[in-house]
Amino acid sequence: MDLWVVRIILIISIVVSAFFVRPFSLDTLPTIAVSATLGILIILAELRIRRASLKTLIGAALGSILGITGASLISLVIGRMQLSPSHATFAQVMVLILMAYVGLVSGASKGEYLDLSALGGILTDRSGRKSYKVLDTSVIIDGRISDLCKTGFIEGTLVAPHFVLRELQQIADSADSVKRNRGRRGLDILEKIKSAPGITVQIVEKDYPEVKEVDLKLIELAKELGAKIVTNDFNLNKVAQLRGVEVLNINELANALKPVVLPGETMKVFILKEGKEYNQGVAYLDDGTMVVVDNARRMIGKTISTQVTSVLQTTAGKMIFGRFPEEVEGGGNAQQRPDRRSPERSGGQ
Repeated sequence: MDLWVVRIILIISIVVSAFFVRPFSLDTLPTIAVSATLGILIILAELRIRRASLKTLIGAALGSILGITGASLISLVIGRMQLSPSHATFAQVMVLILMAYVGLVSGASKGEYLDLSALGGILTDRSGRKSYKVLDTSVIIDGRISDLCKTGFIEGTLVAPHFVLRELQQIADSADSVKRNRGRRGLDILEKIKSAPGITVQIVEKDYPEVKEVDLKLIELAKELGAKIVTNDFNLNKVAQLRGVEVLNINELANALKPVVLPGETMKVFILKEGKEYNQGVAYLDDGTMVVVDNARRMIGKTISTQVTSVLQTTAGKMIFGRFPEEVEGGGNAQQRPDRRSPERSGGQ
């Protein structure tokens, strides 16, 4: 609100100055209209510049300086040409505008390639430096981020953008009961995160009306804050990495924390159901890892020891393949059969 008061004062100052100086040699009303329009254009330019990153501004400034330097050199050549003073002046002004514009646009578009860290932090506000992590809608609904916050592995400021909260609200108000429960779960998870010790949750009202998709808005906000995106969305993960934004993927963290199992090891599992292939049994570890055991179909509902034969890492997670030693069981039965037959044989004799 205070900033808008300053902007209004600026426009009034421009109008009053133009009224007394009359730089346009116009009547009172046209002078006021032109000066007010000029003030509004300055405010619009200021609003657009505020949305640009520091790298973009530095790139635009450097590009403009190079463009003006090139225009000055070209103007020297134009001054030596056999042209009338009016034509020479017009050509020099047009070259200056053209070169400055080209340098400004080119520098702004390439500004993201600048490495400000090479300057030793000169252009970094160390007092206000924070570690921001922008929360995605999917990771809020997932809920595991709340448990991570309680363990203390997550530090810094967690940013919940207003457009993400709006999307959660829309999901919570959905006519579909499943979506409605997911949206309400996400809102509850945010409350749990806010109450976690040592965690700061910041609601950011920043929006990007020209960007329609929420994922792209998250990327733009992360680039502006110099933040990382916390998500479990595979597509957002890839797009953000292509745009130069760091991503903390909850699924990748969960896979990295799963226990390491090597072929040849023995593990105890509870056979829960039948597998897809013949004579297979399926079990699950505490972290949800699927274990497929050969020769274990008849052991459904029992806890058995299985020998790991191979481990397969897929995009969906880790799968462990094992084998139930049926031949050992068969050998045990074979040893027992003579004992069962011995009374019959002795009785026959």
